[in-house]
Amino acid sequence: MVFKPQQFHDERPVVADEFPAEASLEERVASALAVSEGLDATGLTVVAAGGEIFLGGQIASRRELDRAVEVCLAVAGVEKVTIRTQAPGTP
Repeated sequence: MVFKPQQFHDERPVVADEFPAEASLEERVASALAVSEGLDATGLTVVAAGGEIFLGGQIASRRELDRAVEVCLAVAGVEKVTIRTQAPGTP
């Protein structure tokens, strides 16, 4: 039998606190997208790296994509938006 000592001991994992600024920015952008008019953001993912936002997932039209970028750039702290979305029906 191999004995492994307990890890963490009721401490939060380091990864949860590793990038708090990015996590906060992601949350603010995702919230802004969720409540914006003219956009269905249910298929979008938001990932932050510094001041850059990566939008992924699926979006219905170019018009909604333009609206999503506009909403992202309106959030304080967002400097750049990189698109990695797909139109419906594409693999």
